[in-house]
Amino acid sequence: MATRKAASGAEEGSEDLKPSDSYVQSFARGLEVLRSFGAGVPAQTLSEAAERVGLTRAGARRILLTLQTLGYVEQDARQFRLTPKVMELGFAYLSAQPWWHLAQPLMEELTQQLKESTSAAVLDGEQIVYVLRVPVHKIMSINLGVGSRLPAHCTSMGRVLLAHLHEDERERRVLAMALEPLTPKTVTDPEKLLRTLVQVRRQGWALVNEELELGLMSMAVPIRDRAGRAVAAINVSSRPHQQSSAEMQRRCLPALQSMAERISAMLPS
Repeated sequence: MATRKAASGAEEGSEDLKPSDSYVQSFARGLEVLRSFGAGVPAQTLSEAAERVGLTRAGARRILLTLQTLGYVEQDARQFRLTPKVMELGFAYLSAQPWWHLAQPLMEELTQQLKESTSAAVLDGEQIVYVLRVPVHKIMSINLGVGSRLPAHCTSMGRVLLAHLHEDERERRVLAMALEPLTPKTVTDPEKLLRTLVQVRRQGWALVNEELELGLMSMAVPIRDRAGRAVAAINVSSRPHQQSSAEMQRRCLPALQSMAERISAMLPS
């Protein structure tokens, strides 16, 4: 299986931005250094960080020592690694969305009802970011939790959220994506994906069968704000050998849609 670049969370194109009154380059580079750490790079030397982010050793040194002074990284000999304080940055987002805490028991109720893992995510560029997850058993080869990222193009929640973008924005994003084939079933043709997204928007739900990972099938529906905009998505995940896609639609879709309506009603006006 291809490596999931989505797990890194790094944004592309930042090198095209220039310092200005509205863009602080040093701050942006500091964030790039933070994002250069991850599951595949839990620790790195100054030189490795500089190379990974495209900085000089002197520039990387200033940023890493600043982050160390602020408590976001620690140094052990030549290796730098993140500290738990970094979690404050992500928690600030979640704490600013308190309705997710109210949605937690509803998601747990859905998991109990369907006996399948359920999740909620928001769209961030080409990726979805998990904001809630209630697993019943491990069904993926990678561990997922709050803050995990996956590519939007081959996930049910990603397709729901892409489908509900304005048509021009949807096309722009899809045509700019690197549609990596994570399995032999992954849709990598942008025109085919755009047609699929039109269908997803029309029917109001998405089902993805073994495009993200072989042996994994998921179905998602949107969470809407009071203006009717799709601001998040919830899904249920299963294994295709346990039930067909038609059976999953019959068994899970009504409960998923009902739960989405209940969570949508909790969003602030």
